[in-house]
Amino acid sequence: MPTRLTLTRLAFATAALLLVACGGDKAPASDIAAGGASGPAAAPSYVPKPTGTVITIEMTTDETGNYFKPKEIEAKPGDVLKFVLVAGVHNVHFLADSNLGVPDLPAVSMFAQLPGQEILVPVNFAAGKSYYFQCDPHALLGMVCTLKVEDE
Repeated sequence: MPTRLTLTRLAFATAALLLVACGGDKAPASDIAAGGASGPAAAPSYVPKPTGTVITIEMTTDETGNYFKPKEIEAKPGDVLKFVLVAGVHNVHFLADSNLGVPDLPAVSMFAQLPGQEILVPVNFAAGKSYYFQCDPHALLGMVCTLKVEDE
């Protein structure tokens, strides 16, 4: 039977491993450029074309549910989608099976966990089409969205 000292050491070792595994609240710059989450003060890793626009989409969990706001987005090639966490824990995922035949979809983002964290996605999609994306853990609860890319 383990002693109290052994159990205490095991508890501290487990806590230390969890702290190391979590690693902090900010993603490395390379993860941000690939669609990861960044802190509120982080500089954008993607700069839109001079004619491009940064389009802000809120990611929220509240008493009405889990959702992106707005739910439908219109953008042009060269724009940037800036997903900002309001509340909850969310990610952004352009699924290959829901966007058939679309090459080079953005990588699945890391989870934004702290209010104000951002996920940046450059609009590098063909114009004249619509693209589907979701928050993986909340898709079945309706946290899905459509991006319509218009001609420049």
